[in-house]
Amino acid sequence: MVERRRIGILTGGGDVPGLNSVIKGIVAEADSLGSEIVGIRRGWMGLTHTRPGTGIDGEFVMRLDPSNTHSIDRTGGTMLHTSRVNPRRVRRQLLPAHLDPREAAKMAVAEDVFDLTPIVLDNVQSLDLDYLIVVGGDDTLGYLHVLDEQGVAVIGVPKTMDNDVPGTEYCIGFSTAITRARELINRQRTTLGSHERIGVFRIFGRDAGFTALYAAYVTFSRCVLPEVEFDLDSLIRTLVEDKRHNPSRYSFVVASEGAHWKGLQTAEFGQADAYGHRKKADIGFALAEQIRLRAHEDSISSDLTYDLRSGEADMLDQMVSLTFASMAIDLVRRGKRGCMTAVRGGRYSCAPLPHGPSRRVDAARLYDLENFCPKYADKLGLPLLLDEVADPA
Repeated sequence: MVERRRIGILTGGGDVPGLNSVIKGIVAEADSLGSEIVGIRRGWMGLTHTRPGTGIDGEFVMRLDPSNTHSIDRTGGTMLHTSRVNPRRVRRQLLPAHLDPREAAKMAVAEDVFDLTPIVLDNVQSLDLDYLIVVGGDDTLGYLHVLDEQGVAVIGVPKTMDNDVPGTEYCIGFSTAITRARELINRQRTTLGSHERIGVFRIFGRDAGFTALYAAYVTFSRCVLPEVEFDLDSLIRTLVEDKRHNPSRYSFVVASEGAHWKGLQTAEFGQADAYGHRKKADIGFALAEQIRLRAHEDSISSDLTYDLRSGEADMLDQMVSLTFASMAIDLVRRGKRGCMTAVRGGRYSCAPLPHGPSRRVDAARLYDLENFCPKYADKLGLPLLLDEVADPA
């Protein structure tokens, strides 16, 4: 007999295609085992802002079953909604309205910043959760270490278009982002050619350039990444030469939002979020302007960022999402905890919870700095997505 469990699930951070498929898959697998699924709404906010003892309140906590998740995998986004709340660093203006100021003072970690972990733990206990499955990027999943150390049974499922969660070669949302980037870039080639322009396509990738590198790989184009400073004049000369030799008289480069040329660090602006990230200045606009000034070429910048995370998942993300969902419930069934579903060595695997810096592109192996493009040669023996994370012995 399989032990009946109550399993909580939440989605945190930026939305990506495939989240609803994970939710549906987890509910279906858990229901077949006779377990109950509780959806935590609005990411970690659901466990910091619901009042302990409230139970299934609808605002932050809801029951999930095969009926109310039946068709959610056909659309993008997440039915549970999301937030970028970090329970360890909640600003005063975002504190729960019901929290007693005297209790809040005990959780202060800096001026007007509070660690609401005690509330999270109280809510996990009051909701009687045997397991908590969290779908998120390295910021969202990073908090699982705190709960794991406090004895909460947690399982992580990696998702991010940046594909930079340490410990896995694949994160939900990555394939759809690249598929959509290819479609958008190829669609805009006609405009670049009609006006004989040099294009700059800005794409997600604050610290890791996987999205730009793979978008360039499938469009056979130039790219610049956060991992490697590039020489501005050399890049511009390359783009001018590409345009000259192209019968349609255009060229383009895909730029990660965190890319920068030698002597320039991309400026940041605005208030830092709960994980310490500020917005990056627009490298696409800056690079297009430098092309105009230095090469006297007509250039244009196109921001592809948010188009890549909207809409339904492609085939690969749909498959990985459903597989990660079944793996998560399989880990619960086996009594595993404090780990994450992953792809390692090209195979589905279980990995340690992510800890430390985000994964980075191995530029020496995958990127041709001299020609500002992906390396296509010497791929025999590599896994499907080319960049290998070794499975632990």
